[in-house]
Amino acid sequence: MAKILIVDDDLEATDLFEKFLTFEGYETTSLNESARAIDIANMILPDLFILDLMMPPPDGFKLCRLLRADPKFELTPIIIITALDDSDSKVIAYGAGANDYLTKPFHIKELAIRVKNLL
Repeated sequence: MAKILIVDDDLEATDLFEKFLTFEGYETTSLNESARAIDIANMILPDLFILDLMMPPPDGFKLCRLLRADPKFELTPIIIITALDDSDSKVIAYGAGANDYLTKPFHIKELAIRVKNLL
């Protein structure tokens, strides 16, 4: 069973993603504070990350860069899920190492397809 680490400061979002992805057969762990993400990732060694961009430090851009700088996670897929729909944010996120970018709102089944494709 693939492990997914969800990092988003929105409690409702993490709850929804966690319930849906668990139903889809994934083992999920959610964090609402990005400052703990690296420590938790090192403990659970996820197969995929889901990150929000707009969070208290480190924001999702920096967290993505930090994950990519760690040899354990340099190839682990990262999906960005955010309300930021401007081109600059997408370019920065992909430049930071994101594999995919979903803009809120979106259909929850689209997330399942993207997760499956990356795993």
